Amino acid sequence: MSTLTVTAKGQVTLRQDLLKHLGVHPGEKITVNKLPDGRIEVKAAGPSGQISDAFNLLKRANGPKLSIEQMNQVIARGWAGKR
Repeated sequence: MSTLTVTAKGQVTLRQDLLKHLGVHPGEKITVNKLPDGRIEVKAAGPSGQISDAFNLLKRANGPKLSIEQMNQVIARGWAGKR
C-alpha cells in the first residue's frame, strides 16, 4: 500500500513506481472511478477513438494517388538517402 500527500491545491502526485505499474507514460491519461465507502479506482485509460479514425489520415485533397508499388519505391529511396 502506498500513502500519498494531498497538496494545498487538492492535488496528488503518483510516484513513478505506481505509474510504471499502471503502464502510464508522460502525456497519457488515467481514469478514476468513485467506489462506495470513499474509495476510488485508478486505471490507465485505454486508447480513445476507433480504428476507422485512422482511415484517410494521409489523404489530401487533389493529392497524388500512389499504388503500393510506387509507395514502396518512395520508401526504398528514402531509406537509401535519396529524395
